[in-house]
Amino acid sequence: MSKTTNIVFWVLYAVAWLIFVGLSIEAGGLIVNFFFSLYKPEFIPNLYQKLDLIQMYQDSKLAFFGIYSFILIISILKACLFYLVIRLMHKMDLKKPFSTFVARQITLLGYFTLVIGLLSYIARQLVKNLMHHGFVPDNLISFWEDSQAFILMGAVIYIIATIFKKGVDIQHENDLTV
Repeated sequence: MSKTTNIVFWVLYAVAWLIFVGLSIEAGGLIVNFFFSLYKPEFIPNLYQKLDLIQMYQDSKLAFFGIYSFILIISILKACLFYLVIRLMHKMDLKKPFSTFVARQITLLGYFTLVIGLLSYIARQLVKNLMHHGFVPDNLISFWEDSQAFILMGAVIYIIATIFKKGVDIQHENDLTV
């Protein structure tokens, strides 16, 4: 393996760590914001993203908990997705990348990405429906505006995982014949 490939891999590994930390902070901030909105709503303007859904809470607790559940689940799943990427990059051997571990991790990445995309799409449709009834403010669109991209990315990652599984089978077959 060339030195350039190794350097690029480690730079991408560092970037994955930075994204993971950022997504973890975002998920943690949203969890804190959720609890403050329930118990001390006067502190919300001082919190992360200032996600103020108190009016929705007063109008419909079901809509409030439903929307906040989508926000929290999607943000936590995004952090978990990048944790899987870090775990894959940490344990993957670039000299022999076709292993059952790598194939399994890539399959998990595909599933996580697809679930994030589908949940984001469902949440986006729910928010559009709730906007017609006047429950939801406009600042929630940023949480699921990339739903189609995640669905498409999940499909592509699943195809790559299928190719990796076939590569693992071929590598095992070659190891047995040599």
